[in-house]
Amino acid sequence: MRIVTGKVIEGKVVIDGAPFQEGARVTVIGADDSETFELGPEDEAALLAAIGEANHGEIVDGVELVAKLGSHD
Repeated sequence: MRIVTGKVIEGKVVIDGAPFQEGARVTVIGADDSETFELGPEDEAALLAAIGEANHGEIVDGVELVAKLGSHD
């Protein structure tokens, strides 16, 4: 997982840093200039831990997640 910043230029998102591979699936979250968010110490620690897990391959793909959720009915 990579977190990158960028901006829209001529209708396309141009990222700062190394490009993604052609055909890579990405999620873009756009913030208004006036929008910000802050995390408390506990939430920030949880977010950083989750990012670390993802970086180490400790992830569950969407299909597996849906299957697990469906098995609890």
